[in-house]
Amino acid sequence: MDKKFKNKPKILGLDISTKTIGWALFDITASHLLELTHFSPKIKPKPEDKIEELLKKADGFRKHLENYKDMGITKVIIEEPLLNSNNVYTVGTLLRYNSMVLKSCFDVLGIVPTFISTYNARKFAFPDLVGENAKGRRVLFGGYPKDIDKKHVIWEHVNDLFPEVEWLHARTGNLKKENYDMSDAATAVIGYVNKIKSEEK
Repeated sequence: MDKKFKNKPKILGLDISTKTIGWALFDITASHLLELTHFSPKIKPKPEDKIEELLKKADGFRKHLENYKDMGITKVIIEEPLLNSNNVYTVGTLLRYNSMVLKSCFDVLGIVPTFISTYNARKFAFPDLVGENAKGRRVLFGGYPKDIDKKHVIWEHVNDLFPEVEWLHARTGNLKKENYDMSDAATAVIGYVNKIKSEEK
């Protein structure tokens, strides 16, 4: 890779779930998408203990991140996990995994990641998503049907911005779920950069 390109500052966006981590690498202004992919570690043999499995997945993520150690990444943005599950164990597991990934970012890149809420990521990345709801309040996805697939709407917006991205499709032709993790990671970065710009005005 070109040395000058390596030295240019970059920003990495992550969308973390215990199965897949969406991965979006941008130049520092978030105007140029350099890489949009995902990291989905498969641990074999699969440990019976869920925490052991998470630890091994985190080790895999750390090794993957090592490949980017000298790429000029100066900022890491992580979308805050949506803790809307009624299962306390599921929520606890996701928070533990987030902490492991955060620690890897600090250990490998020397960066303390910045978190952005899903709401702010979407609101600042795509202001056109804010509209009036039935009660006349301006909210995210206002004007959209209540049963709208929000993740797919976000994917459509990211796809419009970056039509060059080769998305993943199943044999049926449908989009794979990993695409939504990828588009969420990109949205986190764009939303963060736009939010900072709006605060500086």
